[in-house]
Amino acid sequence: MKNLRQGCLVVNIPFNKLHTCGREMDYMRDCLDRGQIAGDGRYTGLVHDFIQQRFGGGRVFLTTSGTAALEMAALLIDLQPGDEVIMPSFAFASAANAVMLRGARPVFVDIDPATLNIAAEMIEAHITGRTRAIMPVHYAGVACAMDEIMAIAGRHQLMVIEDAAQAVNATYRGRHLGTVGQLGCFSFHATKNIACGEGGALLLNTADPVMSERADILWEKGTNRRQFLLGRTDRYTWMDVGSSYLPADLLAAFLYAQLEQMEEITARRRCIYEYYFHALQGFADSGLVGLPHLPGEAGPNYHIFYCIFKNRRQRDWVMDKLAAIGIQSTFHFVPLHSSPMGIRLGYQASDLPVTEDLSSRLLRLPLYPDLS
Repeated sequence: MKNLRQGCLVVNIPFNKLHTCGREMDYMRDCLDRGQIAGDGRYTGLVHDFIQQRFGGGRVFLTTSGTAALEMAALLIDLQPGDEVIMPSFAFASAANAVMLRGARPVFVDIDPATLNIAAEMIEAHITGRTRAIMPVHYAGVACAMDEIMAIAGRHQLMVIEDAAQAVNATYRGRHLGTVGQLGCFSFHATKNIACGEGGALLLNTADPVMSERADILWEKGTNRRQFLLGRTDRYTWMDVGSSYLPADLLAAFLYAQLEQMEEITARRRCIYEYYFHALQGFADSGLVGLPHLPGEAGPNYHIFYCIFKNRRQRDWVMDKLAAIGIQSTFHFVPLHSSPMGIRLGYQASDLPVTEDLSSRLLRLPLYPDLS
């Protein structure tokens, strides 16, 4: 393997490496030959159809990123200043940003130490008269306790926005993640299992015709272009807020090739994941490390393999030793509640002790399909 330089260290095994399936360039050339490289072209339609047919959700809107999908979801549920959305602090900033850009407030809840997902049993205590939605994050492609979360949302008439950025092709009780809540958000960033560099998708899993029509408008920069193209109106004009959420069809072409090989990619990742698990089981049995927990109802996509060490010092020591022999490993999220922005919102590190503790001891190991 060609060496990659990271600072003064030689990286023989990078943390992540793009896996190509063989048809990406063919489809991109076809896209160029058709002369239709802007958004919502042939390959955007193929990606939409693939996700709908394979995952069984509602309507699909390919977006420029997972971040864009989350922001579009926040617009769709009509978040207003002063509203609240419950979410874990152990998440990427995009989840909280989507809420705050609407003037609403993220309300952080601690995580389940077994899965590192939001602790469902703690959600109800954080619901107030201002709560509008729950945003579970399926960490590492392992499902949150969606039955409990959906039941809580139903009792309090709340929307559920699944942050399934890490969970493409993962399931909960046989249902694909991203299709359980009213809204689901995917990411196809270069670091994800299925990638196109930058990209995402919003899944609209409700039959509400008003929300569906508004999604068309938001997706098309706040215009009624979709209705115009379908011949439902004789004017193409500005109707609502919106943004440029459509990715170039060139990226959709690359993504379609990846989706076609989704099961093979998942199988390769599973092989590496299970090798790690069995190779490290002895260390787990002796109490040196904690390994990922896969609940029986969760069908993972093997996005991340991590170890939990006894303390941060031990985690950092192992990370340094791996780097010294050319293996790139990394920790993960700085909890949002203890970040500079979280402190500005009034949170303290001590507010979510499980999140603060586990995040400081977690180490992710390299995992990509071409890893031997």
